[in-house]
Amino acid sequence: MKQLAILGCTGSIGRQTLQVIDSIPNTIKPVAMAAGNNKLLFLEQVKKYKPQLVSLHHEEDARWLQQQLDGHQKVDIYYGSEGLLAVATFPDADTVLTAISGAVGMQPTVAAIKAGKTIALANKETLVAAGELVMLLAREYGVHIMPVDSEHSAIWQCLHGENSHNVARLLLTASGGPFRNWSNEQMTAITPEMALNHPNWQMGAKITIDSATLMNKGLEVIEARWLFNINYDSIDVVIHPQSIIHSMVEFNDGSVLAQMGVPDMRLPIQYALFYPQRMAGKVTRLQWPIGELTFTEPDFERFPSLNLAFQAGRVGKTMPAVLNAANEMAVHAFLTGRLEFKAIPKLVAKVMEGHSPFQYNTLEEIMETDRWARRRAEELIR
Repeated sequence: MKQLAILGCTGSIGRQTLQVIDSIPNTIKPVAMAAGNNKLLFLEQVKKYKPQLVSLHHEEDARWLQQQLDGHQKVDIYYGSEGLLAVATFPDADTVLTAISGAVGMQPTVAAIKAGKTIALANKETLVAAGELVMLLAREYGVHIMPVDSEHSAIWQCLHGENSHNVARLLLTASGGPFRNWSNEQMTAITPEMALNHPNWQMGAKITIDSATLMNKGLEVIEARWLFNINYDSIDVVIHPQSIIHSMVEFNDGSVLAQMGVPDMRLPIQYALFYPQRMAGKVTRLQWPIGELTFTEPDFERFPSLNLAFQAGRVGKTMPAVLNAANEMAVHAFLTGRLEFKAIPKLVAKVMEGHSPFQYNTLEEIMETDRWARRRAEELIR
């Protein structure tokens, strides 16, 4: 039985991961689990899966959990950044699913790599901000990083058994979000409620807003560059509203391989956790005939966030970390009513303009850059 540590148990990916585990019993045991602020749901999860070690974000929530479990269940309880590191490096775990949203996932992911854990990566910010360092460490420690994002999982599956030297380009598909057909004028009135209403996927708030601005696809472009060791000129984005084809690989001979499936994150989660096996599970199947599949080019003018990500990726060094941190701040400001939707990429661009990128060598340098970008973004928001 695989021993799994989960970072982000109560988030969208974490909950769906537990659904996958439930659907294929006696195969995976969650032995260490970390959550953020949803202590009530986490209590239910801890009681059900009986991990050996758990962590919550706040100390008072950890104390509350201890009181709830006292005398009923033996478990080591941590909190904060120390707790994330404890879960990520838990000795009995052989695989770590990193499903925390945001730059906070970088340190525990790096710690898990140094502890020799297999990584099921759903925290895109880790590779966006520190991809060069993370992939170097993965090679150094002989760690396999398995992508959980549907797009990168699709590319991973299409590349299976292929020679990477034969790859001509990667084609990342994007639904286009809820505003793909809106004019510039219409987009001035977008509210958080509108932006959180994604047409195809059920996801957390931050990634849903990123999907609406197309920043999510930009972050995935940077991820793909590191995961598959390919340059940015060989990565394209295609708008595919139906979200049936999750991404494609074009080879030197002109052949294109595509991975298809229903828009359900449980499928890439399951593929990563059970690789190289393909388990039956309980994910909904495509119903044939599947109807029309359409593809268009992204509109960089209406969705400048995608272009900003390409720019940051090509500049490299610390610029992607600045892009990521500024975007996190902008999205939070939009969700809390401090920033308009169309101001999100404008804020990110301004923070990027004020940064002098440098070649980093340590995670601490990336974290300091991240802190600088957040301070600068907050100044601009105010």
